[in-house]
Amino acid sequence: MAKKQDISARITEIRNRKASHDYFIGETFEAGIVLSGTEAKSLRAGKAQIQDAFVRIDRGEAILYNCHISEYDFGNIYNHVATRERKLLLHKNQILKLKSEVEKNSAAIIPIRIYFKRGFAKVEIAVCKGKKLYDKRESIKKAEAMREAKRAMSLRNYR
Repeated sequence: MAKKQDISARITEIRNRKASHDYFIGETFEAGIVLSGTEAKSLRAGKAQIQDAFVRIDRGEAILYNCHISEYDFGNIYNHVATRERKLLLHKNQILKLKSEVEKNSAAIIPIRIYFKRGFAKVEIAVCKGKKLYDKRESIKKAEAMREAKRAMSLRNYR
């Protein structure tokens, strides 16, 4: 009898690794994303990039800009445009909260990751404040200190 395939091995997740380096990440929201045509197949294949992506509130709707989802390799003439604007599905009170945060704190709305949940594509977005150069250096120092501490603890456990 064949083994069942591990579900977690099939789940793809596109992450924005630069977000935590460039921004202080605040409150996060989970939003659905409106996809067209072969975009879902490209996302499942992991052919997307959200490093330069951002969200803007236009006319009461959340729109995702600069999200690059590559064209599907096996698509036809009805393949999608790679960097089109995509609407995000949020509740009205969430949109109003995001809009007030951006206006009040001069923050940005950045996508953190794209993943699938029960067959639907979801985007985790966060309200972020930009880091200055000295903040980035401080974050790097903290990460190095944590790495050194973990290394010391692992060496201690082997003796």
